[in-house]
Amino acid sequence: MGEMLHGCLPDTEYFEVTARSGHSYGVWVTTPPGYADSTDPLPLIYVVDGNWTVGLTAPLIVTQADPFLTIGPYIQVSVGYAGEEAAAWEHLRNRDLVPPGEPVSAEMVATVEWARDTGKMTQEQMEAYLAELSDTHADVFLDFLTAELHPQLQQKLRVSESGHGLFGYSYGGLFALYAWLREAAPFTTFGAGSPGVVSTDSQVFGLVGALSEPDEDSAPPRLHVTLNEAEVLGDIPIYRGMARNVLAVMDQLHIKGRSEQVSNAMLHETHVTGLQASFLSYLKACHAR
Repeated sequence: MGEMLHGCLPDTEYFEVTARSGHSYGVWVTTPPGYADSTDPLPLIYVVDGNWTVGLTAPLIVTQADPFLTIGPYIQVSVGYAGEEAAAWEHLRNRDLVPPGEPVSAEMVATVEWARDTGKMTQEQMEAYLAELSDTHADVFLDFLTAELHPQLQQKLRVSESGHGLFGYSYGGLFALYAWLREAAPFTTFGAGSPGVVSTDSQVFGLVGALSEPDEDSAPPRLHVTLNEAEVLGDIPIYRGMARNVLAVMDQLHIKGRSEQVSNAMLHETHVTGLQASFLSYLKACHAR
């Protein structure tokens, strides 16, 4: 782990780490109000897509001091890409956040081709985006978070034994859903904002089908799923399809007897504006003191 450097956000430090996979990551650690004056160990909440999400989610750490809310104290760990790779986060995230073997749907191909044809992507960017989607390794990235990064942070911070969380949005939400289905320790709560279940043949459906009956003697990990009204009711096909697939997943989880573990919320947002609202919804649902 490299030397800690001060970031541009209050109470946030930044460092870079190279995983056993050989990939490099940027990590922002944001501590809550009163952290310096306390000795209490705190849970960590990991947020993926850090290059995009840190600026919108890390400031919400002040909600722990909001007298109108009941959000418990936590330390936020935002994980993104470092150096020159930071500029390529939009397609590198496909490699890390999408489950292995996830099919590339015709809707996704049509969407990125539309982005190219309208000038929102170059041909090179489109090809890089689809290349990452064709060789995805969410399992490797999840192992990095749980078996490499978390033990390092336990040595650096006052970290509690339990209560840790994982939040992601869009493909990050797909990653959080995948990690919940794998019951990935040390996480006990998972926030899946607009999870990118783009294909009707998603690996997620097989993982849901393989779920065992819930264990009545243990406290199973909690999952909080959000969708945005514009995704469900809007006129963009890929988002409507994603929303239908997420609702199908929720139906299967209900059939599997998992309803008590799963909460959900419909937000008055778009796919772009929903990130911050989704994270706050997750905090209120899963991290009340």
